[in-house]
Amino acid sequence: MKIVTLHGLYMHGVFFIPLCERLEKHGHQVLNVSYNTLNPDLDEINAKIDAFINQEPTILIGHSMGGLIIRRYLEGKAASAQPTDNVKAVITLGTPHQGAKLAQLFGDLGWGGWLFQRSEGLLIPDKVIPWKGLPPLHSVAGDCPFGPAAMLLKNEVCDGTVLVDETKIEGMTSHDVYPVTHIALLFSRRVSDKVIALIDGYQPRAPKAT
Repeated sequence: MKIVTLHGLYMHGVFFIPLCERLEKHGHQVLNVSYNTLNPDLDEINAKIDAFINQEPTILIGHSMGGLIIRRYLEGKAASAQPTDNVKAVITLGTPHQGAKLAQLFGDLGWGGWLFQRSEGLLIPDKVIPWKGLPPLHSVAGDCPFGPAAMLLKNEVCDGTVLVDETKIEGMTSHDVYPVTHIALLFSRRVSDKVIALIDGYQPRAPKAT
């Protein structure tokens, strides 16, 4: 199976290396995409994904804002009537599908343009559209509250950066929560075991011997 990974805000593809190495050991071909998170060139990212997929079965994995970019990629395909059949599933790790309340807080203070630049539109959407007509979505979240969201957004269940409720969206296929922080979603053995199990569910089955 082909796998594409996209990291989140203020990060780099190196954060995905532990998971990518596990996936490669399981026989998967992985494209680990790095990009400028404050000024993401979505056309360039989309072109890299398209070239890698090359009409073969693929699963897309996004951490945090990376999951939002994957969503834009798929919604763009759907809007232009381009097929997405080769994308068998999407797995997101700590992705704020409802928009990021923490980003909205900074935006309300007038810091959004400085902190997030062109990524602000991804993190603070005008409206949330249900996950509909797209490949199956498996959302994985953390609830270990160590980070700015835990300090600034009181009494909210979060991974320290993203609220658990933000990782849910109408139309998703599954939602799992683990006792890890936002960054630890990328390094947790339990989370990577879950990711591998999800991918295995989309592997083509070998024909039975007669």
